[in-house]
Amino acid sequence: MTQMTPPASGAPAGSAGSARIAAAVRQAVADGILGEEQPVVGFVDTDGVRESVAALRDAFPVMPGTLHCFAAKAASLIPVLRLLADCGMGCEVASPGELRLALDAGFAPADIVLDSPAKTREEIGLALTLGVAVNADSFDELRRIDGLRTPGSASVLGIRVNPQVGSGSIGEMSTATATSKFGVALRDEGAREAVVRAFAARPWLTRLHAHVGSQGCSLELIARGVAETYELAEEINGSLRRQQVTSIDIGGGLPVNFTDDTVRPSYAAYVAALREAVPGLFDGRYALVTEFGRSLLAKNGFIGALVEYTKDAGGRRIALTHAGAHTATRTVFMPDAWPLRVGAFDAQGRPGTGPLMVQDIAGPCCFAGDVLAHGRELPELREGDFVVLYDTGAYYFSTPWAYNSLPRPAVYGFSHGTDGERVRFAPVRDAQSLDSIAAESGLAHADALTGPGATAI
Repeated sequence: MTQMTPPASGAPAGSAGSARIAAAVRQAVADGILGEEQPVVGFVDTDGVRESVAALRDAFPVMPGTLHCFAAKAASLIPVLRLLADCGMGCEVASPGELRLALDAGFAPADIVLDSPAKTREEIGLALTLGVAVNADSFDELRRIDGLRTPGSASVLGIRVNPQVGSGSIGEMSTATATSKFGVALRDEGAREAVVRAFAARPWLTRLHAHVGSQGCSLELIARGVAETYELAEEINGSLRRQQVTSIDIGGGLPVNFTDDTVRPSYAAYVAALREAVPGLFDGRYALVTEFGRSLLAKNGFIGALVEYTKDAGGRRIALTHAGAHTATRTVFMPDAWPLRVGAFDAQGRPGTGPLMVQDIAGPCCFAGDVLAHGRELPELREGDFVVLYDTGAYYFSTPWAYNSLPRPAVYGFSHGTDGERVRFAPVRDAQSLDSIAAESGLAHADALTGPGATAI
């Protein structure tokens, strides 16, 4: 596995994004949004989100039928999804819950794509009734669609294929390996021919879908997977002597640079890699669907956390904060694959200026491994200071882990006023209450195992 080493000091400087974050931290502390009452908070840079969507659109050529979808799993928050819908994005969903969020956020059913390796009959039926696009993950699922689809369904229907082009540097994020659970494995004996036959038997089947993986996958690997899918589309249409495959869903997967403040690779670099690997992809014969998530949101969000205590152990300073494995699960359990830059800020929310010191940044979870950053050289942190976890706009605060029954943190969107000084905040999600935690933990059934009638179980 390729290890990524973040800079010793995680406080970036010099970019518009880092200046916006610094201003947002200072204002959030001044307004009481981040502090003792809310010791850990997620923030979304709404200006940055709009800029990222614009960069995506600018990179891809304008072609009829192109649909850029946002992968809902990357930020499953209705106000964020509605912001993306307002920017003209579609939405890729992978569960009944995500489909519900996409509809509540205002995405038109025709702009929603349903992907999942384990769709239920009920889930498929609802999508077909609404007119949501569905990518079947297997031949068995395709046979379910045969029985559920009505002739008047408006849903665009496709098959997900696994081009089996190999793994990136993070195996858990690679979906085009020889034994991936996703899609029809094209290089398995007879599989390619079976896909062609599936299209021949179903004139309503018009889309091919592939997704190689995300973080840890190179542009070359992703482009190679798209090329394999394009060649299959050409083979199907040539075999059937008609253009039955009219669209190709090339997935998302653009990796994010977590080592510094720059955005790389860019969408423009990705499109250049596609042009080199698949020259015919942009000639207008196929409508394109994309499903980006992390690359749109990661650098447009951060987590701020109060330093509750500091202590020294074994000659190492440890800053204990309220951001830990419940908000940064991947980083805690796979620190080499998912390192985060950390910034030190003083009690007023200003970038730290104290003496540099090697410190661990630890979370509140009750297990020894709940450490977000090991041995980082940062301005000395003290009780009442703040730390910032950069590049956490995707996945981190929108998909929390309920370990220790710790509450989900509040999330705010922020934007700068026309004067470039005042930061404006808008609530995206309220902090979870203790009442909500109790309700989710079965409060309504508190006597079910001990009360009257419990012995009947």
